Amino acid sequence: MPPDRLKNHIGGNWIDPENSGCLDVENPTTGEVIARVPLSTADETGRAIGAARSAFPGWRVTPVARRCGLLFKLADLLRKNEEQLTRLITQENGKSLPDSRAEVKRALENTEVACGMPVLGQGDKLIGGAVGIDGEVIRLPLGPFGMIGPFNFPLMVPFWFFPYALAAGNTYVVKPSEQVPLSMTRVAELIEEARFPPGVFNLVHGDRTAAEAIVESPDVAGVSFVGTSRVCRLIATRCAQTNKRCQALGSAKNHLVAMPDAKMEPMIQNMITSCYGCAGQRCMASSAIVCVGDRVYDEVTRRFVEASGEVLVADPLDPAVADETMVMGPVISAKARRFIIEMIQAGIDEGATLALDGRGLVMPNRPRGHFLGPTVFTDVKPGMKIHNTEIFGPVVVILKAGSLDEAIGIVNNHQYGNGASIYTQNGHYARRFKLEAECGMIGINIGIPAPVASLPFGGMRNSLFAHIKGQGRAVINFFTEQKTITERYWEE
Repeated sequence: MPPDRLKNHIGGNWIDPENSGCLDVENPTTGEVIARVPLSTADETGRAIGAARSAFPGWRVTPVARRCGLLFKLADLLRKNEEQLTRLITQENGKSLPDSRAEVKRALENTEVACGMPVLGQGDKLIGGAVGIDGEVIRLPLGPFGMIGPFNFPLMVPFWFFPYALAAGNTYVVKPSEQVPLSMTRVAELIEEARFPPGVFNLVHGDRTAAEAIVESPDVAGVSFVGTSRVCRLIATRCAQTNKRCQALGSAKNHLVAMPDAKMEPMIQNMITSCYGCAGQRCMASSAIVCVGDRVYDEVTRRFVEASGEVLVADPLDPAVADETMVMGPVISAKARRFIIEMIQAGIDEGATLALDGRGLVMPNRPRGHFLGPTVFTDVKPGMKIHNTEIFGPVVVILKAGSLDEAIGIVNNHQYGNGASIYTQNGHYARRFKLEAECGMIGINIGIPAPVASLPFGGMRNSLFAHIKGQGRAVINFFTEQKTITERYWEE
């Protein structure tokens, strides 16, 4: 049987796309084609936006409790289908089952937080701002919003945005990454099962053509995007030119700072999980370790390289590894694997020491899979290409700093400021780091400082092209317009 050709979900209906071409959706573990994703045209994308535009007047006046009631139904369906969604993510993305389960749980968590819209969406009131005059600020929905998804978290990342948009009274169009379209296709089925009104949520498949149609449409009030900083800059520029709201979360090079007083054994295990979970393909993955002092550098280097060599690399759907807490699967594609290998060679050419080389990893039972082993560079200097570039794979660089000041300088002088963590038992060190490290998300003895759904997610500097970050209470300001009312009434 040939793999299924996916459909778009527009205006409450599953629509066969026009004959505009397809791409194969590949299981990165096996190389098997598991679906065919259509390359929707700009006109087809426009029809999805039009459906969202038509649904908006009725949805915006639907009482907020009823809107959230449908999200509660969606949350219940996510729970009931958790394992199916988990396996879909692993099948199309290649990450381990525990990582996929965590992704589904975070999507569910965001849905539950958005269900608090009756409180989150409340405005402000000032009584007696002047004699007989009161002031009020109310939050109102704007219209259709669009989201362009990444490959690394096919389910979770859209949930940073669309549940909040829907709860606030907006309508929505999601374009998932063409590399991983299955998870959000299943979510669209669950949204239909929850009986959201037609057109409130729409799904359109495609590549750059569909993405550009969302960005360019005058009917779209705002765009959320997660991807490379290069594309973030382009989208943010175009949104500014068309007076469209924009959230663009970009590239990262997250640093882990090891202080002399750090608890060595739990720190190393925490670093391993942070660096190699999802094969290093997450925006919160740490890929640079900064050791403060010669003793720390020598011990961390020795222990981390040894522990990296013991990381289990396997087919994440192999029943034999189902109970393992730390399994590293493949990277997303042959193209991604080639780029990572090129970057490893660049590190060698720059003079860094290749302490562990994952290029020679052989998977006899998965010869067509896009596997690489953990790779570690030592003797890395700030500004080297392997330090400056987001490699987005299982490649870690280790640097040395003479002091906490120097370590913070390495973090702050990097072009990206997504996340950073420090390992220490010293409250003074921790306080300085959380105040002085110029990153949007900071961890103290936490290798993956990804915030829970009620708190904002996003970086600083070239990791974020937006004023409002994803998820949490703050994102409500992105999906609503504040209207200020000054009122007075004379006696009759």
